[in-house]
Amino acid sequence: MEGALRASAYPPFHFTLSSKGLPIIQFHKPHPQFSAKPFPQSPLRTTHSKNAGFTICTAKSTDISAEPEIPVDFVTEGQTQGERFDWYAEWYPLMPICDLDKRRPQGKRVLGIDLVLWWDRNMGEWKVMDDTCPHRLAPLSEGRIDQWGRLQCVYHGWCFDGSGDCKFIPQAPRDGPPVHTSKRACVAVYPNCVQNGILWFWPNTDPVCKDIFMKKKPPYIPEIDDPSYTKSMIARDLPYGYEVLIENLMDPAHVHYAHHGIMRLPKTPNR
Repeated sequence: MEGALRASAYPPFHFTLSSKGLPIIQFHKPHPQFSAKPFPQSPLRTTHSKNAGFTICTAKSTDISAEPEIPVDFVTEGQTQGERFDWYAEWYPLMPICDLDKRRPQGKRVLGIDLVLWWDRNMGEWKVMDDTCPHRLAPLSEGRIDQWGRLQCVYHGWCFDGSGDCKFIPQAPRDGPPVHTSKRACVAVYPNCVQNGILWFWPNTDPVCKDIFMKKKPPYIPEIDDPSYTKSMIARDLPYGYEVLIENLMDPAHVHYAHHGIMRLPKTPNR
């Protein structure tokens, strides 16, 4: 039925054989309008004809799931090839220390990285680690601090110290091999520091970045540590990127309307 419908889409024609000497007529299958396979080249390609003296530019549709073959490098205006900003080679603020609770871990997401923040009382410092247990990928931020000061996963009770090493697996036999010492049972730890009463982290777990604080420090604001100044710190999670926030803050024309009845604002002039 499908073949009959497809054939019916073409106009019928008739012919009559009047002699056996006539050449054999062959019927070729018409070419489809679209190619069955996506073109591997760029969606905009240039075809040069050998006989014609002009250039034909055609657009070909590609599979929407295909990945771009050539990555796009974003370089800001006035920025040279060797001065690109490395987003993973900077310090980022996480939380004011006054808003952190030493009794329980807390989860944060920065640059798309899920982090767990917790107080390691054995080392007397804050720790920033991947918010993923290597066992079953449960979020460690939903766990707890056990009686020995270790970060304990909420799912199967695996325990980790401030260096990211697994110290205890409840399900492992006591007289069996020390499976908790496997490198596959470790959690990645990020460099962090406390400055201006804020917990900062460096989004790179490479061992070469372990002492990055000695080479490069977060931006320092002396007024925050000056007792003659009044300060107030507020942390708020926003489910979008920084570029959307900056664009919003640089658009004062929306304030009287988007924040109507919420903020105390001067009256808009009547026209």
